[in-house]
Amino acid sequence: MYTLLVTPQDVAASRFAVSPLVETMQAQLVLDGKRAAGVHRAWRDRWREPYLRLRRALPGLRLMRLICGNRGAANVDFLAPPPTGIDVPFEAELAAMRAVPLEQAHDEIARVLASGPRAGEAERRLLLGPDIVELLAEAMEALWREIVSAEWPRFHAVLQRDIAHRAGRLAAYGWAAALDDLSPHVRWVPPSRIEVHVTPEGTLRLDGRGLLFLPTVFPGRMTAYLAEAWPYALVYPARGIAAAPPVSRDLAGLVGRSRARILAELDAPASTTQLAALLGQSVGTTGEHLAALRRAGLVAGARAGRQVLYSRTPLGDALLNPSALNPSARRP
Repeated sequence: MYTLLVTPQDVAASRFAVSPLVETMQAQLVLDGKRAAGVHRAWRDRWREPYLRLRRALPGLRLMRLICGNRGAANVDFLAPPPTGIDVPFEAELAAMRAVPLEQAHDEIARVLASGPRAGEAERRLLLGPDIVELLAEAMEALWREIVSAEWPRFHAVLQRDIAHRAGRLAAYGWAAALDDLSPHVRWVPPSRIEVHVTPEGTLRLDGRGLLFLPTVFPGRMTAYLAEAWPYALVYPARGIAAAPPVSRDLAGLVGRSRARILAELDAPASTTQLAALLGQSVGTTGEHLAALRRAGLVAGARAGRQVLYSRTPLGDALLNPSALNPSARRP
């Protein structure tokens, strides 16, 4: 277990980021079978064959299987330089990765190989060769272009919505509220300690640097980056899922499929722009649906900075899940 010692200044210094490059790496682990697909099984099944074609064509994807996603062992860090904001383009992150010194890449790869993954002689030559950074960058670029970018508007909307929720709780209520549902492997211990259940053990002082919070749409255990190579960071599963939530036929027949989808998506507040991305619709069309739901008393809007966030009303909750309002409805 790691113990993070924090000060009041660390709340203000903490920040949130979205990393298309980290999401591409997470997607690769799911598609490659190194991580359970969970709720993303349909997404994995849809993209599995295109991924396998890419893997056959690109040695970098085959090499990544050896140095990424190794539970209980070392993994490389240079593949995903620390993200700097919420809207950093994939191309900018990839350029930062390509700029990693070859010596650093070799050092990290050698540490991983020494910790257990079996690599053949030909694979070791490539992993410790002069072109490894470019081979891996080429693989990430192809995986992003051919697969991940097709789903990115929805992924990005899920991540933005999580950040709006969690950053608001951190700013308004402090560490306990922000960490409450982040992961069972992290908890706030008043008055000044965060416990992170990862190995190895240690104690760190944030000393006013804060934490970097990095949500991901892919399932899995929270990951902590507590080395100097990164800002101290927590990578955690975002609220919401990358696959569209199910909508009952009865509800879709009553209010229309798009409006039913909006109600289902509003388990957490969202803006018109975020909902449009989640539904794959224009902002104007989504706004018209929201206006209708608002007139019917099913959703309500509240201003948060420069945007309006919508959430379900109690009536909307009851319409989406009638059994929650009347538990006896479940009885025969």
